[in-house]
Amino acid sequence: MRKKEASVLLVDDDDDILFSAKIGLKKYFTNIITTNNPKTIIAQLANQIDVVLLDMNYRIGFEDGKEGLYWLKQIKEISPETTVILMTAFGSINLAVEAIKEGATDFILKPWDTKKLYGIVNAGIELARSKRKNTQLETIQSQQNREFHQQTEHIIGTSPAMNNAVKLMQKVAGTDATILILGENGTGKYVFAKEIHLQSNRSKHPFIHIDLGALNENLFESELFGYAKGAFTDAHKDTIGRFELAKGGTIFLDEIGNLSLHLQSKLLTVIQNRKITRLGEAVERPIDVRIICATNADIYKMVDEEAFRQDLLYRINTIELNLPPLRERKEDIILLADHFLKKLTYKYRKSISEISQSAIEALQKYHWPGNIRELEHIIERAVIITDNANLEPEDLHFSSKKFESNVASTLNIEETEKSLIKNAINKHQGNISKAAKELGLTRGALYRRLEKYKL
Repeated sequence: MRKKEASVLLVDDDDDILFSAKIGLKKYFTNIITTNNPKTIIAQLANQIDVVLLDMNYRIGFEDGKEGLYWLKQIKEISPETTVILMTAFGSINLAVEAIKEGATDFILKPWDTKKLYGIVNAGIELARSKRKNTQLETIQSQQNREFHQQTEHIIGTSPAMNNAVKLMQKVAGTDATILILGENGTGKYVFAKEIHLQSNRSKHPFIHIDLGALNENLFESELFGYAKGAFTDAHKDTIGRFELAKGGTIFLDEIGNLSLHLQSKLLTVIQNRKITRLGEAVERPIDVRIICATNADIYKMVDEEAFRQDLLYRINTIELNLPPLRERKEDIILLADHFLKKLTYKYRKSISEISQSAIEALQKYHWPGNIRELEHIIERAVIITDNANLEPEDLHFSSKKFESNVASTLNIEETEKSLIKNAINKHQGNISKAAKELGLTRGALYRRLEKYKL
């Protein structure tokens, strides 16, 4: 049997006990450390110990277990993820109960059966790793939250359409109402969702963003709801899902229009019951999250075509927030362009004073099929390549003229999107990754549109 990579620390004043335990365990685990002096425990914990097997008594004549409880508290304070198993030759139920209250995982009596000792230690290792993983997730999420707050961009725009959207956002941000954000790609749905979270009572808790358009259907349940050890081939340990990770905060389900009817049904059940069940478990776990959804699809048309569940739509659009495309808020173009210019000149350490008047006119005449995301991309490219003191029209790289002529002939959104996709595919000679990046889509979302338009 292959040994498990793990570190086990044995602490006992009896060298014979240490020898016996080491012989019994070294067949199963790679690193068995022994010490007959409990004062060395603290130094050993620096080596990321998974399990400590700790004797309860050290001084001759003292059999009350107080020394064991003292060192137990020290271990849990310094390394809370480490599993502590107490051992003694003097069985005491009261002492065992006290030890468990102080953070011990188990209690074993000497002399022990080797198989039983292996089972207890092995379970302790798995518990320690599970705790360590959750701590790492919490640390990562805490760091992401700090970065999230630091990097939040204010919503920019003074147009009537944008003012209406902002006013509605401010009214609903402080509630726990479920919100559906509608708008074309690149209109700022993520930015609005983030701002709603920051203005809510949940702002100190996680904001979890999930791009459902990029999520493999087979991974939907395990990613969102988590899974139990053994639920599938590679499920080696219990793992929490995104809903549990968002505890107390906000979960943002982007591209919800891409969910299949089968998965829509599962999501509806969670939203209705406010409970999730991990894959491979039968236990329902309550969730405390605020749900924000978004899509660039015509969700009402999808309901009419029975491609989206009407009951799910009713659950997610308690408040509906419509974001205008950039072509309908042209007075905001220069504000956004100036904002991106300042941010990107700082990022690339360029000295560019402003956008020239002729470049401003070019920006305002353009149709902006990719909306704000496309504007930022164009300004970024211009900042990188220009040698001018100001941004000039020749620095701006717009989509092909072929697209502009198509726009002039139709205002139908689906025809426009189909034309955009054709142009992107042709421009990049069939390279799906590059075409998706230019369109502001994931590869999965682009494939679905190719299928939809039979391209």
